Amino acid sequence: MTIVIIDGQGGGIGSRLIEQIRPALPQARIIAVGTNGVATAAMLRAGADVGATGENAAIFNCRRADLIAGPVGIMQANAMYGELTPAIAQAVGESEAPRVLVPVNRCGTYLAGLVEQPASRYLADAAALILKLARGEE
Repeated sequence: MTIVIIDGQGGGIGSRLIEQIRPALPQARIIAVGTNGVATAAMLRAGADVGATGENAAIFNCRRADLIAGPVGIMQANAMYGELTPAIAQAVGESEAPRVLVPVNRCGTYLAGLVEQPASRYLADAAALILKLARGEE
């Protein structure tokens, strides 16, 4: 299974996801795609197998992903203060892979119906969902 984690800014959300799923999925190939080098480096330190940076890396790896995860902004053109290009958002949205998105209201997108909780709880929920999907337990 190839899991593509996409993040920007400092890579904090992607890093925490990787830290939570890596121990349970040692056989999975986790590809860290950062919108900048700092984000990619942080996700590599967290345990990603390989890392790549930028728009082309995101487009290329979304085509090969079995699962894509990251903050909700990865599907929103110009999110993360403009780091998330329209082409990256399109690649994520057009991928046939399931997507697990962490709600983050800093990108100006709010998801109705969610119970307000700390980011750590959203990350734990996202990691649990990734593990469930990776094990084929839809």
